Amino acid sequence: MKLLAKLVYGLTIALISSTAATAATTRNYPDHAIKLIVPFPPGGGTDLIARDLAKTLAQQSGWTIIVENRAGAGGDIGIAAAAKASPDGYTWVLGQTSNLAINPTLHSNLPYDPFKSFIPISLVADSALVMVAPGNAKYSTVPEFVKAVNEGAPDSMNFGLPGIGTVAQLTTVLFEHTAQIKITNVPYKGASDGLPALMGNQIQAYMSSIPTLLGSIKAGQIKALGVTSKSRASVLPDVPTIDESGYKGFNATTWFGILVPANTPKDITVTLNAAINKAVKNPDFIKRMSMQGATTLGGTSEDFTNRLRTDYDMWADVIKKAHITLAH
Repeated sequence: MKLLAKLVYGLTIALISSTAATAATTRNYPDHAIKLIVPFPPGGGTDLIARDLAKTLAQQSGWTIIVENRAGAGGDIGIAAAAKASPDGYTWVLGQTSNLAINPTLHSNLPYDPFKSFIPISLVADSALVMVAPGNAKYSTVPEFVKAVNEGAPDSMNFGLPGIGTVAQLTTVLFEHTAQIKITNVPYKGASDGLPALMGNQIQAYMSSIPTLLGSIKAGQIKALGVTSKSRASVLPDVPTIDESGYKGFNATTWFGILVPANTPKDITVTLNAAINKAVKNPDFIKRMSMQGATTLGGTSEDFTNRLRTDYDMWADVIKKAHITLAH
């Protein structure tokens, strides 16, 4: 009995010590550098947002945040690395629509689950896509483009896509269904790869992110027909939304948000949410996001989870109805 009592006493002391150590660790959080994984190469939209966020957080909180680019497999390698990281609050990932709301439907063997592998901390920003046409196209609005499709010869209109399984492809498919038209989709390897074909009139329209196309739009090399969000983009104030162009309810954007591995302590996730919400309200951060055609968001962890679920269901429905597979 004495031996048993000693064992129980020892285990109790160990448990108390462990709990106290954990409490001390979370109370002093963060006490060393934080790693922010970007699942894409440097210089892209996700990378720019991550670095702007890290800079703003460092300025307001004094935290050291190291951005680490873990590119590959369309972003899935970086997302998977974050899912496997220690749940101690020192590894974050800037996730976005493609990897968390689209790829789980397109891939049956992803090494992460968007709902089980992470705790969504806060949305950071979202960005509309923009539908564009060659600079010398006869149509200048979305309705005029739809009319040209309906009046043209079958298969005479080609619509460029920056890759299979991207938000841009699914947004194009969603637009086809909404406008009740059929156009030939031509995929390219990346967001900027379709631009030469568009300028050379090899394709008659293209859908991609605003930052990718903004320079060519401003230079008059291509013309913007409509943006995909419910509200006009601040960097393209004269370009109507597809919704206001006569296709009511049309709304498709790419969001970006911070997530941490599942089982990260509650007090750490609360601290992170507060810090990120403060950052996205910073005037300089808002201005930098606006210059990229993005709108800052913020909100609770529950808000982020609900947005993820809503978009997951929406895009899964589009993928199913359009019979989209990665083999195409």
